[in-house]
Amino acid sequence: MRDHYDFLEMKGRKNPYIRYLMESVTMRIDRDTVAYFKDMAAEAGIPYQTLIDLYLRDCAVQKRKLQMEWAT
Repeated sequence: MRDHYDFLEMKGRKNPYIRYLMESVTMRIDRDTVAYFKDMAAEAGIPYQTLIDLYLRDCAVQKRKLQMEWAT
């Protein structure tokens, strides 16, 4: 394995399917929640958006449902 690869010489091309992997969305999240994920992301050494994505993906894979009841 080489210590250094020069990708300019390889004449590679970008993955044509990359745009289908992620979708850009706008979400309104309260400041305390954003701060929580930013702190966790700093500890893990990853961007907080990635951490939120991983958390939501885990919820989707596990088919977790929010259980809440409205006070009467």
